[in-house]
Amino acid sequence: MELAPQVLDTKKTYSNEEAVKASTEYFKGDVLAATVFVNKYALKDSEGNIYEKTPDDMHRRIASEIARVESKYANPMTESELFDLIKDFTYIIPQGSPMTGIGNPFQIASLSNCFVIGNNGESDSYGGIMKIDQEQVQLMKRRGGVGHDLSHIRPKGSPVKNSALTSTGLVPFMERFSNSTREVAQDGRRGALMLSVSVNHPDAEGFIDAKLEQGKVTGANVSVRIDDSFMKAVRNNETYIQKYPIFSENPKFSKELNAADLWKKIVHNAWKSAEPGILFWDTIIRESLPDCYADLGYKTLSTNPCGEIPLCAYDSCRLLAINLFSYVVNPFTKEAYFDFELFKKHVAVAQRMMDDIIDLELEKIDTIIQKIDEDPEEAEVKRIERNLWIEIRKKAEEGRRTGVGITAEGDMLAALGIRYGSKEGNEFSVNLHKTLALAAYRSSVELAKERGAFSIYDAKREENNPFALRIKENDPALYNDMQEYGRRNIALLTIAPTGSTSILSQTTSGIEPVFMPVYKRRRKVNPNDKDVRVDFIDEVGDSWEEYVVFHHKFKLWMEVNGIDTSVNYSNEEINELIEKSPYYKATSNDVDWLSKVEMQGAIQKWVDHSISVTINVPNDVTEELVGQLYMKAWEVGCKGVTVYRDGSRSGVLISNDKKEDKTEEVQKETSFPTKRPQTLACDIVRFQNNKEKWIAFIGKIEDRPYEIFTGLADDEDGILLPRWVNDGFIIKNRDEKGNSRYDFQYVNQRGYKTTIEGLSYRFDPVFWNYAKLISGTLRHGMKIDNVVDLINSLQLDNESINTWKNGVARALKRFVPDGTEANGQKCTNCNSTNLMYQEGCLTCKDCGSSKCG
Repeated sequence: MELAPQVLDTKKTYSNEEAVKASTEYFKGDVLAATVFVNKYALKDSEGNIYEKTPDDMHRRIASEIARVESKYANPMTESELFDLIKDFTYIIPQGSPMTGIGNPFQIASLSNCFVIGNNGESDSYGGIMKIDQEQVQLMKRRGGVGHDLSHIRPKGSPVKNSALTSTGLVPFMERFSNSTREVAQDGRRGALMLSVSVNHPDAEGFIDAKLEQGKVTGANVSVRIDDSFMKAVRNNETYIQKYPIFSENPKFSKELNAADLWKKIVHNAWKSAEPGILFWDTIIRESLPDCYADLGYKTLSTNPCGEIPLCAYDSCRLLAINLFSYVVNPFTKEAYFDFELFKKHVAVAQRMMDDIIDLELEKIDTIIQKIDEDPEEAEVKRIERNLWIEIRKKAEEGRRTGVGITAEGDMLAALGIRYGSKEGNEFSVNLHKTLALAAYRSSVELAKERGAFSIYDAKREENNPFALRIKENDPALYNDMQEYGRRNIALLTIAPTGSTSILSQTTSGIEPVFMPVYKRRRKVNPNDKDVRVDFIDEVGDSWEEYVVFHHKFKLWMEVNGIDTSVNYSNEEINELIEKSPYYKATSNDVDWLSKVEMQGAIQKWVDHSISVTINVPNDVTEELVGQLYMKAWEVGCKGVTVYRDGSRSGVLISNDKKEDKTEEVQKETSFPTKRPQTLACDIVRFQNNKEKWIAFIGKIEDRPYEIFTGLADDEDGILLPRWVNDGFIIKNRDEKGNSRYDFQYVNQRGYKTTIEGLSYRFDPVFWNYAKLISGTLRHGMKIDNVVDLINSLQLDNESINTWKNGVARALKRFVPDGTEANGQKCTNCNSTNLMYQEGCLTCKDCGSSKCG
């Protein structure tokens, strides 16, 4: 049973400042790690009271709860043993939801990181679609990331028996599901959604294009499920037949196309915007042990938002990472080696802990169902939500799926003196993941002996599965034991992205190489600071000091090799350091791309779920190269792949005339609602004019400015807004007289909502009236650069109004899409009129001069 609330009530609570300070000491000065821990994982109640001062407190909470489950079974591990394995993020790291939720009595939430929902393609009615929409929202409010597939929705133009007569196709529903994700995300943790569709679906091209239109489907990742027959048609330049229902022998609708043409569309969009991702669906199904039980409800439908867990409808998974760096003995020395014996021992324990966490999850689901039952709504209102959790509980108990993974692959190789991406590095990594897989499966078989196999285990069903046959070939004794005793868990392994986990463990993320071993960061200089160095002054007059930041394990390499880490090295000296280190030619942008794909394919053979990995390529690579990487990924056995071209996420626009030439691209205007929504997301922009500090509140719809309120910022006593607040919401209300009032709301550092009432009361009425005028032009769809031109052209006699006018123009410039031509303005350096906007600044394409004021 979880810790009783009355026990926690007697415990000491901490302020945010106390917890961050103590955790910063715990992380040896790493403020980012301390802040991530306190904000995301430290136990806190709904009032913002913090009950855990450092990660030691969190790890004791987790160890206590897992030990409680262990006590129900034979040969239980003790709380002390468990704590020693998870403390300091050294060996075993429960990820995300388990870290937050285990032993947490204040939050009624799932311990699962990932869910997939769906109806197995049986229904594409409005009722079925709305059911999925509600299920998605219900899961997201309990902290889960969600995936679902849209291949069951009939294509555009299909006949329907309602007033519309024909179907709208699946693209409008992409927007519905995306918007639902954003609605859940408006307050607190952002939702995460994966939408997928089969390339065999006749609307696949519309699905692929949907995210290229600015402001559309912004709340979801999208991936295309690609089958082997399509890939062969691409390679052989053959035709391919799309069908609805997909792959039907008697389709209601079919369409023949040249596979290479659709492939080029997929590749072009991935090159342009890093989406869609690709899921090699036949490889996923062929390799999947759960799909051996497809007729019993384990048919894989889609993946979680990052793609590392393919799941059947209503199944879920919890994640845990093993810190590979910690198994390197004598790191960064000639005597370095990997302790495989300790690693195998800990993998077995990690798998055991994951099985314990399933029991804890079942308890959490029971609490969720009890909460639903106790809610005052009518049973019919609660029916979908309640049935959803009953389905999820059934799958969790029946299949007992786990997600044991790793982090720090890049740091591990560097510590061994092996270059990431080299032939030696790839061979070592493959052997390591093979060792991990066999140890985890051995642990699951031993658990089956002690606790019983997952309830539908059937050795006969799995005898031709490629993954099972790989186990048979490499460890016949394990395979024979598994056939005799079964295993505890239907599927075991994954490699997830470990963003927050890698921050806390101070390592490289997941399977990825280091992004940058050394970089420079700027710190704003307070005018009252003494004895500080000013390296940079920005366009608003603020001073900044530059300082060197070392990746944690790069810094350790320096210390091991007697290199001073306290020096503020120049860029040239930094480059010299990197060249001497084991991280040289081993960063995200250095690694040979084809080698990384081959490494992923080889490791995938020892990961029964999938791998979340990104192939980073420079901005100037060709679409042809992206296509080659995708093709290679299929050929070497990857289950999915994402290629990210540097800078491809910025300025993603769709051409009105569908031409491919970049010079023909024009901004597609946003169609704003005729009535202002009650709540708008808001960006805060601070600027300086004539030594006065000003502030702008910019309300947005789909990341495009909709309204602006500005005035002098009162930074002296913080009455208006703390400096650390950069965003929030503008809420339209009415005062006691019934007049419109615009309030600003943000979440303070303790997690409470703070509201500043009446932005209109805070500013000079003259500025307020001009702001309403400018907001009117924004709301009626005028392009941002034209609004800026309009503001600049205002002829105003009052000096303070002119000062304000310049600041407003500066605040809005940052929203002008990169590459927008600046009409009627001249370069102050060379007098050229060939100017364009770049990151809010006017840049001359002739001389390169840039003006941000």
